[in-house]
Amino acid sequence: MCKGPTYISVITELITWISMMCEGVTTCFRFPGQLNSDLRKLAVNMVPFPRLHFFVPGFVPLTALSNRPYRALTVPSLVQQMFDAKNLMAACDPHRGRYLSAAAIFRGRMSTKEVDEQMLNVQRRNSAYFVPWIPNNVQTAICDIPPRGLRMCATFVGNNTAIGNGPLNRVRSQFADMYRRRAFVHWYTGEGMEEQEFAQAESTVNDLCDEYQQYQEATVSTSSGGAPRKPNMTTTRPAQTRKTRQF
Repeated sequence: MCKGPTYISVITELITWISMMCEGVTTCFRFPGQLNSDLRKLAVNMVPFPRLHFFVPGFVPLTALSNRPYRALTVPSLVQQMFDAKNLMAACDPHRGRYLSAAAIFRGRMSTKEVDEQMLNVQRRNSAYFVPWIPNNVQTAICDIPPRGLRMCATFVGNNTAIGNGPLNRVRSQFADMYRRRAFVHWYTGEGMEEQEFAQAESTVNDLCDEYQQYQEATVSTSSGGAPRKPNMTTTRPAQTRKTRQF
């Protein structure tokens, strides 16, 4: 009789995937590669605005440790899984937002041309999920040394506006429910905090969520040198507006 996974085995695999994702971010300056990158390049290319620096990480392939030898890995399959919500390590759906920027760090022996072609194809097929006013907003790096037990893999880091409607929005609503009843507040005020700081923190998170939503809906403005501009909702019905003016 087959036994299901135990709690210890599930936690062990979860810790393994998290550690492999973390080491994938720093792999380029620890091993040689065809197209290396460092943390400075990653930060510069991933953060278009100072406040929007909350990333959605991911790792592919997400396969059970016992099934690794039987998994066929190719560059197209890695790229396809990379943008799937099931392979992301954050509780948000990227299809509910747009990518401001993204970075993909591949590990293993693979063709640079094939990687570039597959990444470009994904951006062309899913252009609606990338902001149009940041061109070439996907950074790619390739390291020749794969992790132990895998022939090739990839680490993904995305700056997606869905994190504002996902984790940040959940934190905001949960905090509002507790703070409305002043739950646990006495522990913080007893250590010297003031209640005004809680209101300031809530206001900061609200502004952050609004900023993510603003840049998700922004379009390319030709009148201001290509800067993003939020859509003007008052000009969507010109006929109705003219009719109102006649009265």
